Amino acid sequence: MSTNELRLREIQPADNPAVAAVIRTVLTEFGANLPGTAFFDPAIDHLYDYYQQPRAAYFVLERDGKLVGGGGIGPLEGAGTDVCELQKLYLLPEGRGQGWGRELMDRCLAFARAAGYRQCYLESLPQLHKGVQLYERYGFQYLDQPLGQTGHNGCDLWMLLAL
Repeated sequence: MSTNELRLREIQPADNPAVAAVIRTVLTEFGANLPGTAFFDPAIDHLYDYYQQPRAAYFVLERDGKLVGGGGIGPLEGAGTDVCELQKLYLLPEGRGQGWGRELMDRCLAFARAAGYRQCYLESLPQLHKGVQLYERYGFQYLDQPLGQTGHNGCDLWMLLAL
């Protein structure tokens, strides 16, 4: 019997395979498993290691002990020290529609502010419309072109939020 218990915590080394599976599952679900996206980013198999750098953090959501989503904040290469990137925020279907995406977003943005960032950038795709709607509700504004060098040249939606 499910208690529907939610746990939001920082990523641990043992989470790497489950987080990579969540990201690839969600991108496949929405037809966004395309070249130039996080689907083919080799870093998703080793996210714990990536988020050990300064001013970076990745948070995971567990429901009844099963990892159902995650999202992180990291520096945006090539954009100066004031701009971070909201990275790899994905939720499996069982993690959606319950406000958990907002909790994850709140945790990420609170971390970004505490880390001294003044702006938060993200890249997405039209196929990921539910996520885009969440970003719009948080006040992210559309940009005409990408910022920095994310390596995700397959994304064609770029958004920025003043922190």
